Amino acid sequence: MKKYGFGVDIGGTTCKIGLFETTGQLVEKWEIPTDTCEGGKNILPDIASSLQGKMAERKIGKEELEGIGIGLPGPVQPDGSVPLCVNLGWKNMNIPEKMGELMAGIPVKAGNDANVAALGEMWQGGGKGCKSLVMVTLGTGVGGGIIIDEKIVSGAHGAGGEIGHITVNPHESLPCNCGRKGCLEQYCSATGIARLAREALAGEHGSSLLDSAEEISAKTVFDAYKEKDKLAGEIVDKFARILGRTLSNIACVADPEVFVIGGGVSKAGEVLVQAVEKYFKESAFPSCADTKFALASLGNDAGMYGCVRLVLE
Repeated sequence: MKKYGFGVDIGGTTCKIGLFETTGQLVEKWEIPTDTCEGGKNILPDIASSLQGKMAERKIGKEELEGIGIGLPGPVQPDGSVPLCVNLGWKNMNIPEKMGELMAGIPVKAGNDANVAALGEMWQGGGKGCKSLVMVTLGTGVGGGIIIDEKIVSGAHGAGGEIGHITVNPHESLPCNCGRKGCLEQYCSATGIARLAREALAGEHGSSLLDSAEEISAKTVFDAYKEKDKLAGEIVDKFARILGRTLSNIACVADPEVFVIGGGVSKAGEVLVQAVEKYFKESAFPSCADTKFALASLGNDAGMYGCVRLVLE
């Protein structure tokens, strides 16, 4: 095993880059802008220039690099190619091939950003010590990543781990961002929780801290929940019931050692985990009922960690 590896988490606005020792130690991290102009043609050359500059600065030779891992906001094929990446303007691009050319043959691997974040949490985060996990990311939407025997499950179409689009309510009338109706993220994302709160406030209810909230958000709901607010309790209970039962179904398929919960909503902390775990245990297949739950611990760095772990496989 060589000493170093680079992890590159490409977002629509910035690219988060980390230099790591292959033991898992983060040496240094930085960001560069993501130039999406002209079909994103400058994104990989900009990254390559930044990596080469860091190698020169730290006097790291090509022979000391195990490889470069890259996380992308979209489906990635097993060979690292991207049929379409709307946020970056890419179509039909083989990332390892193109980046390998720019980096003089240094090995490159690519994966979906949510999947590599799950890999990072398994390696050095909330799932450390486990070989199989499901990561649930509760943010503006609901993302996920499935790791089985330390390998990403990306599926035949690169859509493995898209748990946010599991149908949980076939009677839903409003569309999800994906165009379908009744998806998990319509109820359990930050925007979904705020929607549940607005619906609850529009109905008959007793006095609630949420009545005077300047903004209705997942944070205000959980803040009120921690203050034992009755209405907030009902909202959190509905969210937890939907998510817990959905995860119990996922456990029947993936049977992970641990569910790792991340994303902005996870900042609510252990009260969130406890609420979800309650419903999970109630509806889980008996063999899966003792599956552990943990909070993600790497934050926005999870993708970089996972990208490096990707090249160590």
